[in-house]
Amino acid sequence: MSSHTSEDTEGFIPAHGGYRNLFSYQKAEIIYDGTVYFTNRFFNKYDRTVGQMVQAARSGKQNIAEASVASGTSKEMEIKLTNVARASLEELLIDYEDFLRTQRLPAWEKEHRLVARLRELNRSTPKPTYETFKRAIEHENPEICANAMITLIKITTYLLSQQIKQLEAAFLKEGGLRERMTKARIEKRNKGK
Repeated sequence: MSSHTSEDTEGFIPAHGGYRNLFSYQKAEIIYDGTVYFTNRFFNKYDRTVGQMVQAARSGKQNIAEASVASGTSKEMEIKLTNVARASLEELLIDYEDFLRTQRLPAWEKEHRLVARLRELNRSTPKPTYETFKRAIEHENPEICANAMITLIKITTYLLSQQIKQLEAAFLKEGGLRERMTKARIEKRNKGK
């Protein structure tokens, strides 16, 4: 699957792809890498939770990419897949919350100083990467690791919610493929007259 955009395309299929430039995808990639690290460190490799958490993280990332590529021909599919990504990350969030609860570790409130620091790092770096959050994700204290992942997931699900709202608004304004096809056919016919 290529990550290039199709900006040079003429006709009724709009530019699409380019998911690597989406903040939601960039964050989902960090979440995936962090989840692989976290599960390798804190779970027995035969624990079913490992596969479920890694799959939820992967699903979040992959569905953002698939939605972006599908957007050229189906706005409906783009919205659905973006929502699947959000739902997968929400499932992953619950796994991290379960970890904290079963380990009797506190879940941080939004006002916690380290949550504020992670949000600040997220905003202050032009393109945050795994390295931006590595100290928190790989911290020796499991409370910090899990809460860092929870914070990143909440940031990403918020971004995905905003993305879905924008997609809905764009669909209402511009329509989908059928409307673009009809418009292109009418314009072509009118040019021929």
